[in-house]
Amino acid sequence: MNLSNLKPAQGSTKNRKRIGRGTGSGHGGTSTRGHKGAGSRSGTTTKVGFEGGQMPLQRRLPKVGFKNPNRVEYVALNLDALQQLADNFTLNSINFDTLREHGLASKNDKVKILGRGELNAKLDVQAHAFSATAQKAIEAAGGSIVKL
Repeated sequence: MNLSNLKPAQGSTKNRKRIGRGTGSGHGGTSTRGHKGAGSRSGTTTKVGFEGGQMPLQRRLPKVGFKNPNRVEYVALNLDALQQLADNFTLNSINFDTLREHGLASKNDKVKILGRGELNAKLDVQAHAFSATAQKAIEAAGGSIVKL
């Protein structure tokens, strides 16, 4: 095998449909547009999703679900993440600015502390929300919580 006898795989290429190049091409005359009607004229477009008058897919499928506009999304942080943060940077209080500095939250986030993991450090934690288990664990370790 060499460069002179390379060719594409069987069926991977096909000729372009050349429209309006005479009757011998098979695509002359009406140029595959049919006779009369809006679609045969120049400058026509169809709406996105139009299926030739058949009921379009987005109207055949049922409406589903509900998106609550008042839902509050929290960034979840577990106790083990707080413990690791306290160990790595020798912190005794964790607030929203600390979490932002270390990349655990961004400026418009709300933070909720959850109760997975163990907390040994005595921490003063400020966050937007706390789970009941997290609150108990922080207070059992001698720390305090402040809800923002």
